[in-house]
Amino acid sequence: MIAAQPTPPVRLHSLRDGAARAIAADDLDLKTELAQDAARRWMERRLSLRSPLDHAVPDRPGRPARPTLIPPQQVPRRSLHSLRGRIALLHSIAHIELNAVDLALDIVARFAGARVPNSFFDGWMKVAFEEAKHFRLVRARLQALGADYGDLPAHDGLWQAAHDTRNDLTARLAVVPLILEARGLDVTPALQAKMRETGDHESAAVLDVIYEDEKGHVAVGAKWFRFLCAREKRDPAAAFQALVRANFRGPLKAPFNDVARAEAGLTPSFYRSMTASTNI
Repeated sequence: MIAAQPTPPVRLHSLRDGAARAIAADDLDLKTELAQDAARRWMERRLSLRSPLDHAVPDRPGRPARPTLIPPQQVPRRSLHSLRGRIALLHSIAHIELNAVDLALDIVARFAGARVPNSFFDGWMKVAFEEAKHFRLVRARLQALGADYGDLPAHDGLWQAAHDTRNDLTARLAVVPLILEARGLDVTPALQAKMRETGDHESAAVLDVIYEDEKGHVAVGAKWFRFLCAREKRDPAAAFQALVRANFRGPLKAPFNDVARAEAGLTPSFYRSMTASTNI
């Protein structure tokens, strides 16, 4: 259930318009506000899906001047046992969550003409709403620690995955929720434990919220991936593996959180057989 909040004074022509405007916004408070407002209006059925007056879907999301974007391998790693290390981790998570806002909005705006039921857009706007919540939670925690989003460099790999699958909804679902978001289910429990070991229970509590919500996000991806495969009479696991090989750069990474993945509908048959062939 999405709680009602005051709506910003922005006239939206449709859900697609609201999603496109939020993606384009370079003010991050406005971006998250627009994402959540569009989600509320859509859930209350106060928006149509599309309109001829809609803004175009941006090829890249709006961003502030910082952080500086650098290649992924150049992003420094630090120990979580130092304050600087915990800030660096939270900054990385904030960047992931910000990209996740735009990725959820992009699947709505870019594929608004796809032959899917309206419940497809219900699911992804709930995801967009929650990703905006996550970004705000992590940013608030950074600020409480004397830092802010943009203070450290970040990389652009997540948005590149969206760009590479912009013309294929099934590939988008395979890559974004079923690889990138599922990876969060694999790594977050260890990060929660490490935060608690250092005594940073406030940051661990933020990760708790993100972890529980992300199970639902992967589940949305798995549900609609299976839906499209069933319509095309394709085996979901085989289709996933073929799409990963064609559209994902680099190998999948073990270890896998099989329990959380299965709860989300992503069973080991999707990814376990790829271990040997992709040298995971």
